[in-house]
Amino acid sequence: MKKVMMLLAVALSITTLVNAQKLGAAKVPAAVKTAFAKAYPGTTAKWEKEDGKFEANFKQSGNAISVLYEANGTMTESEIDIKVSELPAAILSYLKTHYKGKAIKEAAKITKADGTINYEAEVNGKDVIFDANENFLKEVKD
Repeated sequence: MKKVMMLLAVALSITTLVNAQKLGAAKVPAAVKTAFAKAYPGTTAKWEKEDGKFEANFKQSGNAISVLYEANGTMTESEIDIKVSELPAAILSYLKTHYKGKAIKEAAKITKADGTINYEAEVNGKDVIFDANENFLKEVKD
């Protein structure tokens, strides 16, 4: 039984490393760094590679922000952490009904490159995603 648990732990660790890898700035393509510097002048980011994209993580005005870029420097989305209380009322109501008794750990506002807004709430180890009209879209395992 211990061997099975150990193998599962190793497999989980490898999966996590494959999905999000911390990167030194030297491994981030110049086009990505240039796009980031233009959008967020004077800001220093911690970089990760996630699903083939480059993610800049940083704080601005006290808010945790992440921005995803393609290797060519095209921004695909940005995500800003918000207080759970800042989620729209209809989303909070949905979560209260469909995740009864479960705490909302984190919340975020996601802006896609085309301007589309989504909201994300982390509940019970899952990201629950809503559109700008506060409609449930999907649930994604963390």
